[in-house]
Amino acid sequence: MHITRNPWKWVIALLLLITLGTVVYGLFKSPPEGTSYEGEVHETDRLSFVYNRSINTEEGRVFEENIYTRAEEMIQEAEELIILDMFLFNDKTTEAMPELSGHITDLLIEQSQLHPDLEVVVVTDPINTSYFSHDSTMLTRLEEEDIKTIITDVTQLQDSNPLYSGIWRAYIQWFGQAGNGWIPNVFSDEAPAMTARSYLKLLNGRANHRKVLLTEQEALVASANFHDESYYYNNAGFSVGGAVLEDIWESEQAVASFTEDAVLPSMPEQEEEPDGDYLVQVLTEGENFNRALEMIDDASEDEDILMAAYFLSDPEMTDALIEAEKRGVDIRLLLDPNEEAFGLSVFGMPNRPVAEELLEETDGGLEVRWYNVEEEQFHPKMLFIAGEEETAILAGSANFSTRNLRNNNLDTNLYVEGSTEEGAAADALEWHREMWDNDGEEYTLPYDVYENPHSSWRQWVYHLQKVSGLTTY
Repeated sequence: MHITRNPWKWVIALLLLITLGTVVYGLFKSPPEGTSYEGEVHETDRLSFVYNRSINTEEGRVFEENIYTRAEEMIQEAEELIILDMFLFNDKTTEAMPELSGHITDLLIEQSQLHPDLEVVVVTDPINTSYFSHDSTMLTRLEEEDIKTIITDVTQLQDSNPLYSGIWRAYIQWFGQAGNGWIPNVFSDEAPAMTARSYLKLLNGRANHRKVLLTEQEALVASANFHDESYYYNNAGFSVGGAVLEDIWESEQAVASFTEDAVLPSMPEQEEEPDGDYLVQVLTEGENFNRALEMIDDASEDEDILMAAYFLSDPEMTDALIEAEKRGVDIRLLLDPNEEAFGLSVFGMPNRPVAEELLEETDGGLEVRWYNVEEEQFHPKMLFIAGEEETAILAGSANFSTRNLRNNNLDTNLYVEGSTEEGAAADALEWHREMWDNDGEEYTLPYDVYENPHSSWRQWVYHLQKVSGLTTY
């Protein structure tokens, strides 16, 4: 009598072993070389705070804009080098918006034609091709003018959703994403249809989320995308000059290297500025988490912790805020209410349940206000430690979420130290104070306007999203 073993058991066991291996690989793989970068601390006198702000009044929206203007000036002043690394760089919208991405593209082309020796490189994320379902209008135009473009290979990053990404890495990625799309585009009705394989790639949740403009003279590091749909979003950051530009170039070279082994045009040597008014340092990826946690942990009771944030959800950061409040530190959190993103409701996730937890754990000891948004977002990513004489600020593209702080996304921030009383740091503090105090306009709303409704399903969804990674934060 012969006992026939079921061969399918071995097939299933092999598939499970392969899946487990790719899950572990994606979860623990090292970040690409040169990412999670901590630059040198540099002194400089060339630092400016920049912001865009939408103010919703009874008469309609008032828009204060200087980020786009500063970017335009930087491009028009460049003669040797322009590197643009931009997460969202497209003209796909759900309604009529100013043509920002096309304007930036025009400026890059015009400047490269005006200065034949000018070298221009544009780095971006595959989201602008709906994950390779179609060509990018902006990148195609640039390539036609012999301007180098790089679509970041985000598969090199660690997995934020390791269970799903393990399956995707093992069995799906090999089929690619290009083809005739047939599924409506999740980003815009105007955008071409997507392939099913592009949707499956999207669910990995990895991104080049940086927002950097770098020339031989200056850098702009902020939270603003050059993206038509988000034109009116509230954003903030810094423009900076000096030796820190070489470190920003190094952080960009890392992306070019791991994506396609490309070498970026060289950055002209920058002079150090001893005795500058500001200390400035570039940080990327996981180093942003380390610095943010260090700033909160080191805050003393004679300092204030201020935040202006689109997302606040990293559990170690929220725990650190709770401990800081218990030490007697005054904390004022100015948050987006997370009403919607690109026309889609996001049910207040994650800021409303996080704010509820923070207030419960501190017995209302810290303060929360919401920005008064309509269709736009309150999109900055800024952390302040404000002392009587000196203020430290972390600002750039990194949301205060696990995905943005733990090497799952690419993000670039500047760490800045400056005077509390005058200059760029003081300007940023005044921007926060003006909105917090509603000085002249109803910039912000009290916590109870968007108070979390204590619904069990909302808390369940929030915690499920945190565990699964199937979320945008």
